[in-house]
Amino acid sequence: MKKLLALLLALCLVAGLAACGSAKTETPAKTDEPAVTEEPAKAEEPATEAAEPAAEDEEPSDAEARTFIMGIDAEYPPFSYLDDDGNYSGFDVEICKAACEKLGWNFEVFGVNWDEKLIQLDSNECDCVWSGMTILDSMIESGYVISKPYYDNTQVLLVKADSGLTSSADLAGKDVAVQLGTSGESLLNGDLADLAETFNNVITCDSFLKCFTELGGNAVDAVFVDLPVATAYAAENEGYTIINENLGAEQYGIAFRSGDTELCAAIEGAVAELVSDGTYAAIAANYPDIVNNLLFLN
Repeated sequence: MKKLLALLLALCLVAGLAACGSAKTETPAKTDEPAVTEEPAKAEEPATEAAEPAAEDEEPSDAEARTFIMGIDAEYPPFSYLDDDGNYSGFDVEICKAACEKLGWNFEVFGVNWDEKLIQLDSNECDCVWSGMTILDSMIESGYVISKPYYDNTQVLLVKADSGLTSSADLAGKDVAVQLGTSGESLLNGDLADLAETFNNVITCDSFLKCFTELGGNAVDAVFVDLPVATAYAAENEGYTIINENLGAEQYGIAFRSGDTELCAAIEGAVAELVSDGTYAAIAANYPDIVNNLLFLN
Protein backbone atom coordinates (compact mmCIF):
# COMPACT_ATOMS: atom_id res chain seq x y z
CA MET A 1 0.00 0.00 0.00
CA LYS A 2 2.80 2.39 0.87
CA LYS A 3 4.42 1.59 -2.43
CA LEU A 4 1.21 2.47 -4.25
CA LEU A 5 0.98 5.82 -2.47
CA ALA A 6 4.60 6.55 -3.24
CA LEU A 7 4.02 5.80 -6.93
CA LEU A 8 0.99 8.11 -7.08
CA LEU A 9 2.97 10.90 -5.41
CA ALA A 10 5.77 10.44 -7.90
CA LEU A 11 3.33 10.62 -10.82
CA CYS A 12 1.77 13.81 -9.42
CA LEU A 13 5.21 15.35 -9.02
CA VAL A 14 6.14 14.53 -12.60
CA ALA A 15 2.84 15.93 -13.86
CA GLY A 16 3.42 19.10 -11.87
CA LEU A 17 6.91 19.55 -13.25
CA ALA A 18 5.62 18.99 -16.79
CA ALA A 19 2.98 21.65 -16.26
CA CYS A 20 5.58 24.12 -15.05
CA GLY A 21 7.85 23.28 -17.95
CA SER A 22 5.11 23.89 -20.48
CA ALA A 23 4.31 27.25 -18.84
CA LYS A 24 7.95 28.34 -19.12
CA THR A 25 8.14 27.47 -22.81
CA GLU A 26 5.37 29.99 -23.58
CA THR A 27 7.22 32.97 -22.13
CA PRO A 28 9.86 33.11 -24.90
CA ALA A 29 7.04 33.74 -27.35
CA LYS A 30 6.75 37.26 -25.86
CA THR A 31 10.26 38.02 -27.05
CA ASP A 32 8.98 37.67 -30.64
CA GLU A 33 6.53 40.56 -30.24
CA PRO A 34 8.90 43.20 -31.69
CA ALA A 35 8.98 41.20 -34.91
CA VAL A 36 5.26 41.65 -35.39
CA THR A 37 5.03 45.28 -34.35
CA GLU A 38 4.25 47.92 -37.06
CA GLU A 39 7.50 49.79 -36.50
CA PRO A 40 9.27 48.24 -39.56
CA ALA A 41 6.69 50.03 -41.73
CA LYS A 42 8.71 53.16 -41.04
CA ALA A 43 11.34 51.75 -43.34
CA GLU A 44 8.99 52.62 -46.21
CA GLU A 45 9.04 56.36 -45.36
CA PRO A 46 12.22 57.04 -47.38
CA ALA A 47 10.22 56.04 -50.44
CA THR A 48 7.90 59.01 -49.88
CA GLU A 49 10.87 61.28 -49.28
CA ALA A 50 12.55 60.01 -52.44
CA ALA A 51 9.61 61.31 -54.43
CA GLU A 52 10.51 64.91 -53.54
CA PRO A 53 13.54 65.13 -55.88
CA ALA A 54 11.24 64.21 -58.75
CA ALA A 55 9.26 67.39 -58.09
CA GLU A 56 12.49 69.36 -58.02
CA ASP A 57 13.49 67.91 -61.37
CA GLU A 58 10.46 69.63 -62.90
CA GLU A 59 11.72 73.11 -62.01
CA PRO A 60 14.23 73.47 -64.89
CA SER A 61 11.42 73.07 -67.41
CA ASP A 62 9.65 75.98 -65.72
CA ALA A 63 12.86 77.99 -65.87
CA GLU A 64 13.23 77.33 -69.59
CA ALA A 65 9.74 78.72 -70.17
CA ARG A 66 10.66 81.97 -68.46
CA THR A 67 8.74 85.18 -69.01
CA PHE A 68 10.81 88.01 -70.45
CA ILE A 69 9.48 91.48 -69.64
CA MET A 70 10.45 94.21 -72.09
CA GLY A 71 10.50 97.76 -70.74
CA ILE A 72 9.38 100.35 -73.30
CA ASP A 73 8.24 103.91 -73.81
CA ALA A 74 4.73 103.35 -75.14
CA GLU A 75 4.76 106.74 -76.89
CA TYR A 76 7.87 106.34 -79.03
CA PRO A 77 6.92 105.45 -82.61
CA PRO A 78 8.13 103.80 -84.74
CA PHE A 79 10.10 101.80 -82.15
CA SER A 80 7.44 101.27 -79.48
CA TYR A 81 3.86 102.46 -79.20
CA LEU A 82 0.23 101.42 -78.77
CA ASP A 83 -1.46 100.68 -82.08
CA ASP A 84 -5.07 101.51 -83.01
CA ASP A 85 -6.25 98.28 -81.36
CA GLY A 86 -4.53 99.12 -78.07
CA ASN A 87 -1.76 96.57 -78.55
CA TYR A 88 1.93 97.25 -78.10
CA SER A 89 3.70 97.50 -81.44
CA GLY A 90 6.73 99.02 -83.12
CA PHE A 91 10.02 97.82 -84.55
CA ASP A 92 11.69 97.14 -81.19
CA VAL A 93 8.59 95.38 -79.86
CA GLU A 94 8.34 93.10 -82.90
CA ILE A 95 12.04 92.21 -82.78
CA CYS A 96 11.93 91.45 -79.05
CA LYS A 97 8.83 89.29 -79.44
CA ALA A 98 10.45 87.33 -82.29
CA ALA A 99 13.63 86.89 -80.23
CA CYS A 100 11.60 85.48 -77.33
CA GLU A 101 9.93 83.03 -79.70
CA LYS A 102 13.38 81.87 -80.80
CA LEU A 103 14.32 81.28 -77.16
CA GLY A 104 11.04 79.62 -76.23
CA TRP A 105 10.26 82.35 -73.70
CA ASN A 106 6.97 84.00 -72.86
CA PHE A 107 6.88 87.66 -73.85
CA GLU A 108 5.43 90.61 -71.95
CA VAL A 109 5.64 94.38 -72.30
CA PHE A 110 5.90 96.86 -69.45
CA GLY A 111 5.40 100.58 -70.07
CA VAL A 112 8.06 102.49 -68.15
CA ASN A 113 8.16 106.10 -67.04
CA TRP A 114 11.07 107.13 -69.26
CA ASP A 115 12.62 109.45 -66.71
CA GLU A 116 12.55 106.58 -64.16
CA LYS A 117 13.36 103.74 -66.56
CA LEU A 118 16.61 102.61 -64.92
CA ILE A 119 15.08 102.75 -61.44
CA GLN A 120 12.24 100.53 -62.66
CA LEU A 121 14.76 98.19 -64.29
CA ASP A 122 16.68 97.89 -61.02
CA SER A 123 13.39 97.24 -59.21
CA ASN A 124 12.81 94.17 -61.45
CA GLU A 125 9.68 95.66 -62.99
CA CYS A 126 11.17 94.69 -66.34
CA ASP A 127 14.14 92.65 -67.60
CA CYS A 128 15.50 95.29 -69.95
CA VAL A 129 14.90 98.74 -71.37
CA TRP A 130 14.55 98.36 -75.13
CA SER A 131 12.81 101.28 -76.76
CA GLY A 132 14.99 103.46 -78.97
CA MET A 133 17.23 103.97 -75.95
CA THR A 134 20.40 105.99 -76.51
CA ILE A 135 23.56 104.39 -75.14
CA LEU A 136 25.05 106.83 -72.63
CA ASP A 137 28.48 106.65 -71.04
CA SER A 138 26.83 107.24 -67.67
CA MET A 139 24.89 103.96 -68.00
CA ILE A 140 28.06 101.98 -68.68
CA GLU A 141 29.90 103.72 -65.84
CA SER A 142 27.04 102.82 -63.50
CA GLY A 143 27.48 99.13 -64.31
CA TYR A 144 24.50 98.47 -66.57
CA VAL A 145 25.00 95.74 -69.16
CA ILE A 146 24.49 97.30 -72.58
CA SER A 147 23.95 95.40 -75.82
CA LYS A 148 25.73 96.06 -79.07
CA PRO A 149 24.31 99.19 -80.76
CA TYR A 150 21.69 98.49 -83.41
CA TYR A 151 20.68 101.94 -84.68
CA ASP A 152 22.39 105.23 -85.62
CA ASN A 153 20.38 108.23 -84.47
CA THR A 154 20.58 112.02 -84.52
CA GLN A 155 18.74 114.74 -82.64
CA VAL A 156 16.70 117.29 -84.61
CA LEU A 157 14.26 120.15 -84.13
CA LEU A 158 10.63 119.73 -85.17
CA VAL A 159 8.74 122.96 -85.91
CA LYS A 160 5.52 124.07 -87.56
CA ALA A 161 5.85 124.25 -91.33
CA ASP A 162 4.62 127.85 -91.45
CA SER A 163 6.82 129.07 -88.58
CA GLY A 164 9.58 130.40 -90.81
CA LEU A 165 12.16 128.69 -88.59
CA THR A 166 14.88 127.03 -90.69
CA SER A 167 17.85 126.62 -88.34
CA SER A 168 18.65 126.23 -84.64
CA ALA A 169 19.91 129.83 -84.69
CA ASP A 170 16.38 130.97 -85.55
CA LEU A 171 15.23 129.63 -82.18
CA ALA A 172 17.12 132.25 -80.21
CA GLY A 173 14.66 133.71 -77.71
CA LYS A 174 12.14 130.92 -78.45
CA ASP A 175 10.72 128.13 -76.27
CA VAL A 176 11.76 124.54 -76.97
CA ALA A 177 10.26 121.34 -75.51
CA VAL A 178 12.16 118.12 -74.78
CA GLN A 179 11.21 114.84 -73.11
CA LEU A 180 12.49 114.16 -69.60
CA GLY A 181 15.14 111.46 -69.28
CA THR A 182 16.10 111.47 -72.95
CA SER A 183 19.47 111.93 -74.60
CA GLY A 184 18.04 115.17 -76.02
CA GLU A 185 17.62 116.56 -72.52
CA SER A 186 21.16 115.38 -71.66
CA LEU A 187 22.56 117.14 -74.73
CA LEU A 188 20.84 120.41 -73.90
CA ASN A 189 22.30 120.19 -70.41
CA GLY A 190 25.71 119.12 -71.68
CA ASP A 191 27.30 119.28 -75.12
CA LEU A 192 24.60 121.61 -76.46
CA ALA A 193 24.29 123.76 -73.36
CA ASP A 194 25.51 126.79 -75.32
CA LEU A 195 22.67 126.33 -77.81
CA ALA A 196 20.15 125.86 -74.98
CA GLU A 197 21.24 129.15 -73.45
CA THR A 198 20.11 130.96 -76.60
CA PHE A 199 16.56 129.66 -76.11
CA ASN A 200 14.11 131.65 -74.05
CA ASN A 201 13.16 128.53 -72.11
CA VAL A 202 13.51 124.73 -72.25
CA ILE A 203 10.23 123.05 -71.36
CA THR A 204 10.48 119.43 -70.16
CA CYS A 205 7.58 116.99 -70.64
CA ASP A 206 7.26 113.38 -69.52
CA SER A 207 6.46 112.12 -73.04
CA PHE A 208 7.04 113.14 -76.64
CA LEU A 209 3.30 113.25 -77.26
CA LYS A 210 3.02 115.99 -74.64
CA CYS A 211 5.90 117.82 -76.30
CA PHE A 212 4.07 117.65 -79.63
CA THR A 213 0.84 118.77 -77.97
CA GLU A 214 2.66 121.82 -76.60
CA LEU A 215 3.95 122.58 -80.10
CA GLY A 216 0.52 122.13 -81.64
CA GLY A 217 -0.99 124.50 -79.11
CA ASN A 218 1.73 127.13 -79.72
CA ALA A 219 2.96 126.80 -76.13
CA VAL A 220 6.46 126.13 -77.54
CA ASP A 221 8.13 126.91 -80.86
CA ALA A 222 9.99 123.63 -81.41
CA VAL A 223 10.52 120.13 -80.06
CA PHE A 224 14.03 118.72 -79.65
CA VAL A 225 13.60 115.07 -80.53
CA ASP A 226 15.10 111.94 -82.11
CA LEU A 227 15.02 111.98 -85.91
CA PRO A 228 12.91 108.81 -86.41
CA VAL A 229 10.29 110.02 -83.94
CA ALA A 230 10.11 113.44 -85.60
CA THR A 231 9.88 111.79 -89.03
CA ALA A 232 7.04 109.51 -87.93
CA TYR A 233 5.10 112.36 -86.35
CA ALA A 234 5.49 114.71 -89.33
CA ALA A 235 4.38 111.92 -91.68
CA GLU A 236 1.17 111.34 -89.76
CA ASN A 237 0.39 114.96 -88.91
CA GLU A 238 0.19 117.74 -91.49
CA GLY A 239 1.73 121.13 -90.88
CA TYR A 240 5.06 120.06 -89.31
CA THR A 241 8.58 119.97 -90.67
CA ILE A 242 12.07 119.02 -89.49
CA ILE A 243 14.85 121.59 -89.51
CA ASN A 244 17.61 120.17 -91.70
CA GLU A 245 20.29 120.22 -89.04
CA ASN A 246 21.64 117.21 -87.14
CA LEU A 247 22.45 118.29 -83.62
CA GLY A 248 23.84 115.16 -81.98
CA ALA A 249 24.95 111.74 -83.24
CA GLU A 250 24.21 108.74 -81.02
CA GLN A 251 23.35 105.04 -81.09
CA TYR A 252 20.53 102.93 -79.68
CA GLY A 253 21.07 99.83 -77.56
CA ILE A 254 19.37 97.63 -74.95
CA ALA A 255 20.00 98.10 -71.21
CA PHE A 256 20.09 95.19 -68.75
CA ARG A 257 20.71 95.16 -65.02
CA SER A 258 24.26 94.96 -63.73
CA GLY A 259 25.42 91.34 -63.88
CA ASP A 260 22.87 90.22 -66.47
CA THR A 261 25.54 89.42 -69.06
CA GLU A 262 24.10 85.97 -69.82
CA LEU A 263 20.63 87.41 -70.39
CA CYS A 264 22.06 90.04 -72.71
CA ALA A 265 24.03 87.37 -74.60
CA ALA A 266 20.90 85.21 -74.99
CA ILE A 267 18.92 88.10 -76.47
CA GLU A 268 21.78 89.12 -78.75
CA GLY A 269 22.14 85.54 -79.95
CA ALA A 270 18.44 85.30 -80.76
CA VAL A 271 18.54 88.63 -82.62
CA ALA A 272 21.55 87.38 -84.61
CA GLU A 273 19.45 84.37 -85.69
CA LEU A 274 16.66 86.72 -86.78
CA VAL A 275 19.19 88.61 -88.91
CA SER A 276 20.52 85.37 -90.43
CA ASP A 277 17.14 83.87 -91.32
CA GLY A 278 15.74 87.10 -92.80
CA THR A 279 13.14 87.74 -90.10
CA TYR A 280 14.90 90.94 -88.97
CA ALA A 281 14.83 92.43 -92.48
CA ALA A 282 11.21 91.38 -92.97
CA ILE A 283 10.16 93.21 -89.80
CA ALA A 284 12.28 96.24 -90.70
CA ALA A 285 10.50 96.48 -94.06
CA ASN A 286 7.38 97.53 -92.15
CA TYR A 287 9.27 100.60 -90.93
CA PRO A 288 10.91 102.06 -94.06
CA ASP A 289 11.90 105.36 -92.41
CA ILE A 290 14.44 103.65 -90.14
CA VAL A 291 15.85 100.91 -92.39
CA ASN A 292 18.85 102.89 -93.59
CA ASN A 293 20.06 103.49 -90.05
CA LEU A 294 19.72 99.90 -88.77
CA LEU A 295 23.28 98.73 -88.14
CA PHE A 296 22.54 95.00 -88.58
CA LEU A 297 21.28 95.62 -92.13
CA ASN A 298 23.83 98.16 -93.33
